[in-house]
Amino acid sequence: MALVRVCGLAELADGTAIKLERTLPIAVFRVGDNYYAVDDTCTHAQSSLSDGYIEGETVECAFHGAKFCLKTGKVLSMPASKPLNTYPVKMEGNEIFVEIE
Repeated sequence: MALVRVCGLAELADGTAIKLERTLPIAVFRVGDNYYAVDDTCTHAQSSLSDGYIEGETVECAFHGAKFCLKTGKVLSMPASKPLNTYPVKMEGNEIFVEIE
């Protein structure tokens, strides 16, 4: 496992997301004092979930409206049928990291 730096804590406001650019991008969300990391690409279509609509621990794809649980990656509404991968988020000082294999 490797820790990959995402951003500083001050760079990710409550209710927002940031995309970690990689071959398979990861979206990191802040909801209150909680941070979640999931695959950034919707499993229904090639749309970035970091550009989606965040409501509590749910993200809605801006492209076709599929919804996912940020905590588990579980699909909450169609048209998606495949869950997202989730990744552990770690804090070190004032920095946010994602743990990736």
